[in-house]
Amino acid sequence: MGLCFGCFGVDKRMSKEEERLASEEARAKAAEAAQKRQEQFENSAAGRAARAQQQAMAKQSANTNKGEPVLKWQMS
Repeated sequence: MGLCFGCFGVDKRMSKEEERLASEEARAKAAEAAQKRQEQFENSAAGRAARAQQQAMAKQSANTNKGEPVLKWQMS
């Protein structure tokens, strides 16, 4: 779908190649902005807390109960 510039006094539509290039450029800028936001989050206090929480959850799941009872009763 081309963009019409008739309202601006230009009687021309963007070619498919121009649209593709503009779309590619917009995607690249969006990816760059997302990467920058991710890096800022990772360096923030909230990002560090989230990372610590994920590591704690991973550690806990590695030490999960392997089917044994939580409390072992010993009868003498």
